[in-house]
Amino acid sequence: MALHNGEPDHQAFRGIPSIRYALTQQRRAASGWSGLGGNHVIIGLGTGEFVALCHLQLGSIRVSVGQSVGIGDELGQCGNSGNSTEPHVHVQAMDAIDPQQAGAIPISFHGRLPRNREVVDIP
Repeated sequence: MALHNGEPDHQAFRGIPSIRYALTQQRRAASGWSGLGGNHVIIGLGTGEFVALCHLQLGSIRVSVGQSVGIGDELGQCGNSGNSTEPHVHVQAMDAIDPQQAGAIPISFHGRLPRNREVVDIP
């Protein structure tokens, strides 16, 4: 597991203001993946595959490097850190722990997603 938990959350932007915001993000892009992904947790699945959860709220990460996690464990809270125009959690499945070297791999939720601590069927 890897994590980063030092990026401040920033104001949300929607519509035209989000375009102006995006035009100011060259510094963030130049800082690499960590600056773009913001506060994040990367989980190793033990199969050579990894899942990254990004844009988490500053100070909300509840796990540490090397810790085992299971279904239902709270990892962090939805935030607006990194290159993000509004609060959300970015989920990325990949074939290496380093997102700058990893390739994307398919991910499936088998028609179900967690929502407010409950699992709901996707219509």
